[in-house]
Amino acid sequence: MPKQNPSSIPASEHPPVDAQKHRKGLSRVWHAAGYSIAGLQAGWHETAFRQEAIAAIFLIPAAFWLGRSWTEIVLLAGTVMLVMMVELLNTGIECAIDRFGGDWHELSKRAKDMGSAAVLLSLLLCGLTWAMALFNRLTP
Repeated sequence: MPKQNPSSIPASEHPPVDAQKHRKGLSRVWHAAGYSIAGLQAGWHETAFRQEAIAAIFLIPAAFWLGRSWTEIVLLAGTVMLVMMVELLNTGIECAIDRFGGDWHELSKRAKDMGSAAVLLSLLLCGLTWAMALFNRLTP
């Protein structure tokens, strides 16, 4: 049988590049949860994420003590979770850039610096939120 040129094969006959895009219902949810757990496990190997996760173990329960309303509790716990989410995204950016090699490039530096700045801003938001809640709690 003669070998076919891949471009001459109809798109419907190509195997899917990402099987997740073709899953439906609970199968899609199940597999997505597995990918998310794998992402959290990969993040745990990053020092900054691990430190933030350990801090979250203490800060999220403390949010229930410090917050005077459900809104405050959600803001306090939410900013802690936001820091962890931004850290994971920053790590993802760094991994994607590092995949293409260790050569220095201005755009690679800029992308990594912006990811780092996003983490800094999330940390500042978290710190300010907690400081304001503490101030509110300690003043009559």
